[in-house]
Amino acid sequence: GPTVKPSVSLLPPSSLQISGDSAALLCLLSSYSPQGAQVSWTLDGSEVTEGVQTSAESEQGGRYSRSSVLTLSKARWETGELYVCRVTHDGAPQEASFQKSQLCSADVSPVSAALS
Repeated sequence: GPTVKPSVSLLPPSSLQISGDSAALLCLLSSYSPQGAQVSWTLDGSEVTEGVQTSAESEQGGRYSRSSVLTLSKARWETGELYVCRVTHDGAPQEASFQKSQLCSADVSPVSAALS
């Protein structure tokens, strides 16, 4: 069948989550074919392997999807700036990135804003 590139999206941690002691980023790969997409993560340019959990690929209607979660300590999340989910599918690399300085300030809860 035809090769269909995955659509890749990277979701940053929710503010609710960051209020705990860890933060998780979610990378979603969807609607690709054939199977065999690989996911890796980099934080500020260096590859991260610890705290990564990548799901098995699931198939629906001949298209595949999978997800990968990067869980970081709150301290690591606070010091990091550029998070990249890198996907290799059928020999072609793709990436979704997230730059923390671009986080909308509306995500900062009034309480933490008042304390800072």
